Amino acid sequence: MSVSWWPTLRRWMRLPERGWFSGGAVIVTLVLLAGLVAPWMAPHGYDEQDLTLAVQPPVGAGGTWSNPLGTDPLGRDILSRILYGARVSLGLALVAVIIAAAIGVTLGLVSGWVGGRVDAFVMSVVEIQLSLPYLLFAIAFMALLQPSLGNLVIVLVLRSWVVYAQLVRVAVLSMKRREFVTVAVALGAGDWRILFRHIAPNVLASALVVSSFQLAELIIVESSLSFLGLGVQPPMPSWGSMLSQSREYISSAWWLVLFPGLAILVTVLGANLFGDAIRDAMDPRLRGVRAGEVSELPAAAKTSVAPDVVQSAAGRQGARA
Repeated sequence: MSVSWWPTLRRWMRLPERGWFSGGAVIVTLVLLAGLVAPWMAPHGYDEQDLTLAVQPPVGAGGTWSNPLGTDPLGRDILSRILYGARVSLGLALVAVIIAAAIGVTLGLVSGWVGGRVDAFVMSVVEIQLSLPYLLFAIAFMALLQPSLGNLVIVLVLRSWVVYAQLVRVAVLSMKRREFVTVAVALGAGDWRILFRHIAPNVLASALVVSSFQLAELIIVESSLSFLGLGVQPPMPSWGSMLSQSREYISSAWWLVLFPGLAILVTVLGANLFGDAIRDAMDPRLRGVRAGEVSELPAAAKTSVAPDVVQSAAGRQGARA
């Protein structure tokens, strides 16, 4: 394994020691598992209707265990719809984060390293997109192209990739002047090798922190669009659409609003706690642990040139002697 990846791996191995990480990871993992096992865990189908059980309260408020969280105006089980909604809300956000990170990190690396016209073009696109009011843009986009899962993923990706591109570009511009990059260039390492072997490992931590916070933000964005009727379409359940369909029953059937709202709140909280733990672990100024971890960073930067590059350079020096 390249020395340049080792400091990042060591910090990841120590993440479970942090309480915020454990709490956030448990919440996100449970929600993800709930969505994955929804077909087997849900007591009813997400679109299974029984008008004789319409607006039935949850257990403890006059309801029965067959519908533990109550039912909606069409007699559909709230618990089943929340479980299936986790597949949609969290699943779409995860897919969008992965795609946005891949696009943004790649463009940020290339833009920061190449510079010139490439950098100017990428940053111009970023600035143009940031100048647009995103919510109005998303509403217009979904209204023109018709709401669908594919179009929703595109809208979420357009919301996030600029954050990665800006962050990575700034990091690359800073690292281009660091000693380990200068040494790698002097030893004849190619551009792609320097980018993905020496610079990318140092950018990965920041990108992962951004991803956790973007996951929480995209869940809210997806819920907002679904609330407006421009996201996930019926009969497929989404936490945002469940809230939208329950607006008229806030005073008479509180459980229709409470449980989908709690699902969004808990999931977003878990993703933010997860991001806080990663940020504290990756940032030497926020770790607050043994001083030895902080002192290891300069050494890691100095030694982040791959061993085989150094060995090949030593061989060339010996041949010249």
